[in-house]
Amino acid sequence: MATEDGTVSPVKAVILSAGQGRRLLPLTADTPKCALPVAGYPLIEWQLDQLAYCGIESVSVVVGFGADHVERILQNRTHPKDRSTRYNPFYAMADNLVSCWVAAPDMAQDFLLLNGDTLFEAAVLERLLASPSRPITLATDHKPSYDADDMKVTLNGDTLVHIGKMIPPEQTDGESIGMLLFRGEGPTLFRNAIEQTLRHPQALKQWYLSVIDGMASSGLVGICSIQGLQWAEVDCQDDLNHAASLVKAWEHPEA
Repeated sequence: MATEDGTVSPVKAVILSAGQGRRLLPLTADTPKCALPVAGYPLIEWQLDQLAYCGIESVSVVVGFGADHVERILQNRTHPKDRSTRYNPFYAMADNLVSCWVAAPDMAQDFLLLNGDTLFEAAVLERLLASPSRPITLATDHKPSYDADDMKVTLNGDTLVHIGKMIPPEQTDGESIGMLLFRGEGPTLFRNAIEQTLRHPQALKQWYLSVIDGMASSGLVGICSIQGLQWAEVDCQDDLNHAASLVKAWEHPEA
């Protein structure tokens, strides 16, 4: 799928869905968060439909807790056409930086990286795909105030300066929605940064966005504002309720 400026959609999307989602217990006692129903359909089905709608037909899902459940969902779909999984055996003891390391073989070319709990309307992805080409582009939103759990960002124009949950209010210019686009040299730079970070024991408890924060000093990380468009992050029951109300206006996933 060609975007408005003539660029081509990445041929691969990587979805990080290895976690259980313990804040949603008991709903996630036996079901991984990405498989929880949202308005009658598994959360990951909504993601896959928006990806396919935007022309991304190759998707790799990093699984861990409840891997068989997620794989059954993928097997019962027809789109995106190329659907595969990579198993993260360390999901119970490590954070999502390790999931990115597991998915490194799928990051050899332009790709989209998506958190497994981020719901988004197709317009969000379309705007990101149409953004000016940068090695790394982070999708961000803006709201009047932010809480301690928001992944906040500090910006210099359209360039990322810092990303993290501990950024103070006076330095906060927005929040990450859990979606990044890697183009050109971006995939190689990201894979190399992951390899270097994982040489340190504390890396097992790091988010992959801590690597992006470290790379931001190079000026290679741009941002794409999706302000005004619909998306949701699902971490708790209130988030699940909000997501269900949001997607009711969207086209249902394939049967």
